[in-house]
Amino acid sequence: MGDEIITRIFLMILISFLFVALVMPFIKKLAFHIGALDVPRSEEGHRHIHKKTTPKLGGLAIFLGFLFSYMIFGEHSSTMNSILIGSFLIVLTGIIDDIHSIKASVKFIGQLAAACVVVFYGGILLQDISAFGFYIDFGVLAYPITVLFIVACINCLNLIDGLDGLAGGISAIYYLTIGIIAAIMGKLGLDVTLTFIMFGAVLGFLVHNFHPATIFAGDSGSMFMGFMVAVIALLGFKNVTLTSFIVPLLILAIPILDTFFAIVRRKLQGKSFSTPDKLHIHHQFLNMNFSYRTSVLIIYAIQILFAVASIVYVLKDRQLGYILYTILVIIVMLLVLKTDVVFDHKQLEKKLKSLKK
Repeated sequence: MGDEIITRIFLMILISFLFVALVMPFIKKLAFHIGALDVPRSEEGHRHIHKKTTPKLGGLAIFLGFLFSYMIFGEHSSTMNSILIGSFLIVLTGIIDDIHSIKASVKFIGQLAAACVVVFYGGILLQDISAFGFYIDFGVLAYPITVLFIVACINCLNLIDGLDGLAGGISAIYYLTIGIIAAIMGKLGLDVTLTFIMFGAVLGFLVHNFHPATIFAGDSGSMFMGFMVAVIALLGFKNVTLTSFIVPLLILAIPILDTFFAIVRRKLQGKSFSTPDKLHIHHQFLNMNFSYRTSVLIIYAIQILFAVASIVYVLKDRQLGYILYTILVIIVMLLVLKTDVVFDHKQLEKKLKSLKK
């Protein structure tokens, strides 16, 4: 990789980082002015754990940083037009929810619209998939499957956004991992440009969002980061930056598993998927008496290990990658069994005792 490319990557990261970090104070004032605030609540199930009113329009700053850097480094195309339109729809939906909470069904419509723009106008499709020696061509089903994938990524990041710096940190690790893989492989397409721009923008946000956070991403931020995670994965697969589509999924192992456990947990409890609770993976670390920062850093560490396994899988040794993935999944599953992330152990014990009687 030449010095010119390295300089370009460095500038993409630096400019988007500085823009977001410097514009954030103005976004905080705007959030207070328009009422985009997260007010502490005492009712059961509220996801966020904080004690003071906090602005939650961080996603707008990330989006503006993304736009600013793209104007400098990006190139015009119909594909990029679709990403910009989809981004605008997803951020707009999130901002509306940040100001005045809207129904989950309405948010879903916004997510669906953003995904459809990228798929049907931008032509960004997951046409086939290869993993662990298997190959599947989706054919005409590629359209609904791609839309579903984008919406799933949006909600994965949205659901795990429960502690200061968590969603932003996980996204940053993802963007950096894809960027490292692409740079080493020499695959410097649109996906790489977006990757490094988003990496810098999210780092700029984390300056203000790491505990104790002075601003939250809000739905505008978590949904936008999830949307870009999906878009970069699809572009990377299309441009052969990612030799297997399983790679981005495993880099995002923690938010994906957390979402899966939330679906199972709420199904067992007879609750709707959109019902918030305090039983996510990050809440389990807090229940173990780890501090906010330590809980977030533990999840960062696990996420980084999955990222390292992905880099090994793509660039060095697939067999070793399989082994590392397996070990990490076993560790996560052991954690699940020892916590209440799927079901409440105390309630289960009570039910078993009552059945014995």
